[in-house]
Amino acid sequence: MQKLQLWKLSAMSIESVIDWDEMFEYLPGTVVELKEKPGVLYQIDYYEAMMVPPIWLVGDPHPRYPHQLRVVSRQEVQVCELEPELSLV
Repeated sequence: MQKLQLWKLSAMSIESVIDWDEMFEYLPGTVVELKEKPGVLYQIDYYEAMMVPPIWLVGDPHPRYPHQLRVVSRQEVQVCELEPELSLV
C-alpha cells in the first residue's frame, strides 16, 4: 500500500511540473526566431517536457528555452482534424 501511495505522489509531481500551455505554444512545425540572432529562423522539431531546456529546433544541435525564442509563424504546425471521418461500419 505504501509503494502505491509513493508512486501516486511521484506521478502527481511529474504532472505538476509540465507546463501544458508552454508545450502547446511551441508545437512541432512552429517557426521561431532566436532572439540573440534576429533574422535566423528555425522550425521546432519537438518539445521534450522532461528536458531542460525543452525545445529542440531542426538544424540546431542545442535545445532552447522559451525565453530565447520568438514565435514567427504557426502556419506549418500539424494539428488534428476537427471534423469527424466517415466510418464504413
